[in-house]
Amino acid sequence: MTDVFTAPHAPDGQGLILKVASVVRYRFFLYAGLLPYLLGAAWAYGVEKTFRPGVFWLGLLGIFLSVVGVESFNEYFDAKMGTDRVFNPDADEYIPEWMFPLGVAAFALAAAIGFFLAWRGGWPIVLYTLLGGAAAVWYVGPPVRWVYRGLGETVIGLSYGPWMTLGAVQLHTHRFSWGALLASLVPGLLIMSLAVVNNIPDFHQDRLVGKKNLVVRLGRKNGRYLYLALSALGLCVAVIGAVAGVFPRAAVLAAAAGLPLWYASLKAGRDTWDTPRLFVPAVMRIVQCYALATSVFALAVAFGK
Repeated sequence: MTDVFTAPHAPDGQGLILKVASVVRYRFFLYAGLLPYLLGAAWAYGVEKTFRPGVFWLGLLGIFLSVVGVESFNEYFDAKMGTDRVFNPDADEYIPEWMFPLGVAAFALAAAIGFFLAWRGGWPIVLYTLLGGAAAVWYVGPPVRWVYRGLGETVIGLSYGPWMTLGAVQLHTHRFSWGALLASLVPGLLIMSLAVVNNIPDFHQDRLVGKKNLVVRLGRKNGRYLYLALSALGLCVAVIGAVAGVFPRAAVLAAAAGLPLWYASLKAGRDTWDTPRLFVPAVMRIVQCYALATSVFALAVAFGK
């Protein structure tokens, strides 16, 4: 979590903009919906031969607003639960007054865009909007708190895999695609892996505040095996789909691009899984694997043969 909750006073106007940017910037471009959304648009363009520029940009705005809402709620409720103060209980508990209403406003605007796009693109958009909204609002928010029930990683994988990718395809084609569903497993499995590996350094904090995520349930060592298996499976899907003729042959380049980073994460985490500071390189290699492999995969789908 960012240091926005330990600030001694509320930020001024310029500081507010910078704080909001710090909340959403990193995860928007790597963790969140940008890459699976682009993959869905790439599938519509390259495979279905359909692309609607106006719808694309409006949908992208909706994704951005959703991510603002997700990160605002995550920061707000994590601060309320004291997750990041477990080992520093004397830290200032200041929470910016604007954080919660920012999340509410962002979700409301994103929902409005989603329902407008559903009016243009069919009722499945409503389904994807509602599923994504339930995942986003209740990821750490009450009363559901997916992450506290051991379902956070699965919700992330579904949201930023099938739901996001298929929703983007629906915007352009107005129909469901089994091939796109298979393609959505590439970012879905990779980002689920990323969610697992990101929890390994936070094992003790999460356990003490009651976050029963998969790493807390399985232990850090088994969590390491799980994130490596999930990410490897995500890369394998790109190869299997290409060999089966569902994806363009160029899709194998996604696995080729991601495999060295996957192996680098394996090596970096082999002896450091129980030492949070030393484990950071293993986390970063999976972040890079997800970003690079999904980007190459989207390009292959859009322009490959």
